[in-house]
Amino acid sequence: MNNSKGKLIGIGVGPGDPDLLTVKAVKTLESVPVICSPKSSKNKPSVALSIVQGILDGRDDEYKVIEPLFPMIEDKKALKSYWNGAAQLIAKELDEGRDVSFITLGDPSIYSTFSYVASIIGEHGYSVEMIPGITSFTGCAASAGITLGEKDEIILVVPKVDERLGELLEHADTAVVMKTSRHSLMLEELIDRDPREKKVLSVQNCGMEDEEIFDGFAKNGKYLSTTIVKFNSFRDH
Repeated sequence: MNNSKGKLIGIGVGPGDPDLLTVKAVKTLESVPVICSPKSSKNKPSVALSIVQGILDGRDDEYKVIEPLFPMIEDKKALKSYWNGAAQLIAKELDEGRDVSFITLGDPSIYSTFSYVASIIGEHGYSVEMIPGITSFTGCAASAGITLGEKDEIILVVPKVDERLGELLEHADTAVVMKTSRHSLMLEELIDRDPREKKVLSVQNCGMEDEEIFDGFAKNGKYLSTTIVKFNSFRDH
């Protein structure tokens, strides 16, 4: 690798509360010359950028923000073109010897679009690093004041509700299901089929000013919705 070139750094900024940023993330954001903050829409601000904006505002040096578009679509071919476009923008900065921090909600290694761009950048011989962040589901558990796993319990984490979930639930002591408001009825039906005693709660916009925690399933369409199901949650361990 060419050491004169910059490095891509994926930074997990946590679920929403700026106070949950790691010390390493803060130190990097205080000095890195380029911030990459993808947006889902041209007219919609980046949630990840809003989390770190206070840190950036406190800097006394110049930095650059690039905001590639990552629309929420299912077309894999179209998505790949957006990832390639973002990688090209990042590569231009890296070629000039500037490090680029790609900020992402939660952790960059878990269901993050960072992984797709990092793969492209890595294949082109650039150095890639990750700074872990607090995941959305551990943030949700903390906000709700519950534990996700004890002793030898199995924790199941899935990115969305689909037909595979039913086969997996019987093996889980705790199920964490993300993006649940879109398929709340399907999730409720799957959970109801399980004969075990259970406790269900949902967290929306974890760590943000409008955070909501409530019993039951998320049905109001908010994208950042996570449902946690604890089976046999009242048994003795």
